[in-house]
Amino acid sequence: MSGLVIAMLLAMLDNMIVAPALPTIVGDLGGLNHLAWVTTGYILASTVATPIWGKLGDLLGRRITFIASISVFLAGSVLCGLSQDMGQLIGFRALQGLGAGGLMVGVMAVMAEIVPPRERGKYQGVMMAVMPVAMIGGPLVGGFITDNLSWRWAFYVNLPLGVAALAVCWFTLAKLPRGTGRVRIDWTGSALLTTWITALVLITSWGGTEYEWASAQIIGLAVVTVLAFVAFVIVERRAAEPIMPLSVFRNRNFTLAGTLSFVVGFAMFGGMTFLPQFQQFVQGASATNSGLLLMPMMIAMMVTSLAGGALISKTGHYRTLPIVGTILMAAGLALFATMGTDTIRTTTALYMVVLGAGMGCLMQTTMLIAQNSAPIRDVGAATGAATFLRNMGGSLGVSLLGSLYAHTLTHSITADAGSVPADEATSSAARMTPELLRSLPDAARHLFQQAVTDGIGTVFTWAAVVAAAGLLFALAIRHVPLRGFADTKAPAAEDAATDRAEAETVAAI
Repeated sequence: MSGLVIAMLLAMLDNMIVAPALPTIVGDLGGLNHLAWVTTGYILASTVATPIWGKLGDLLGRRITFIASISVFLAGSVLCGLSQDMGQLIGFRALQGLGAGGLMVGVMAVMAEIVPPRERGKYQGVMMAVMPVAMIGGPLVGGFITDNLSWRWAFYVNLPLGVAALAVCWFTLAKLPRGTGRVRIDWTGSALLTTWITALVLITSWGGTEYEWASAQIIGLAVVTVLAFVAFVIVERRAAEPIMPLSVFRNRNFTLAGTLSFVVGFAMFGGMTFLPQFQQFVQGASATNSGLLLMPMMIAMMVTSLAGGALISKTGHYRTLPIVGTILMAAGLALFATMGTDTIRTTTALYMVVLGAGMGCLMQTTMLIAQNSAPIRDVGAATGAATFLRNMGGSLGVSLLGSLYAHTLTHSITADAGSVPADEATSSAARMTPELLRSLPDAARHLFQQAVTDGIGTVFTWAAVVAAAGLLFALAIRHVPLRGFADTKAPAAEDAATDRAEAETVAAI
């Protein structure tokens, strides 16, 4: 458990540490139009890699694959810190994401092997305790590093934790059983999944910015997306061990919960990625303070998530939480869209509480509904599919909102720059850092701050529209009684026939 806790902390801390450093990273490497890809590349690679790592664990054994995923993550961290341009950073962030996919699925898979089901609840509680530590501590550490060292240390800081996790897991997981060697990996499905997801994210990232929507490049990517998706569905329906079993989507509640997971990912990663831009450029916060200023959202999300879980455990009712959560999330995003250059930090903090409370109501509940909607034999597949949809929401949300942010910001600058050539104004915006902004004359500083505010307003307006649409799916969820412990795992003393009969009964219910 000590090794698993360290690995979980390592995976959760990474994005939290990097977020406050993004304005400085973008200014240093000069890649405003590619800002979103620093996060998108990581999430996208992690999304695609997660089911592959799970299959490799079955084939080769949990210990060796878990240690391999930590090693890949650490290699990506070092290379990110050595990056000299945005292209390198995005590529190495994707390498980091490949390792991170193995960290998350590895922790859950190893725990399933070392802890019996009757005892697993309290150990999962320990894992839940890691979340607030990462969410609150990550932005603070990332901001402090950016202000006092260099943004490159936001990646190097992973090394001590990663080496500790490697050492502990090497010795403590030595008794885990080796792989069966009989599991077949759906490589064709994995390749098609990677192809259509990447093409779709490229469309949302490049459309209207790098290329016109009607350009040959965007149309070609759209064709690739459709063809690869259709081929993926055909392959998954026929594969002996599909990377994503499509049968779980036949359940109405699962599909609705998965859609809400997508919306949560869209809002969560969007807020985490773009709020520090406003806080540092417009409100004048340091990187450290921008991390600290995210705490109201994190604390509200943690409190409502724990309170919602306790309420569900006590009453067995859950349908109200996704409805309330979606309303709060949409309201919080809409409030952020009203911010101006004179919006004070206290006001922003109140908006964060609303958004965080909404996400907290949704995150745990959507996963619970997804798992409860699948037969016992498919709970693992349902969990993986719901996680995939949430990560997909994050990938598409950050890429699409990032494109809107960059386009609105540069358009605002060129419209108000007067005699300054458009390409010169755009180049200056791409290289802007909070320190450089403070050294500019008042007129130039206000122009850039207004452009950032315009970009943030566009981002959160569209995010609020997506969240509001999610309310329709939340209202359509039907209440299905939650399975109790006796419904999901028969006592060891009962025979196999009783096990099968009980499982069939629960599946029928």
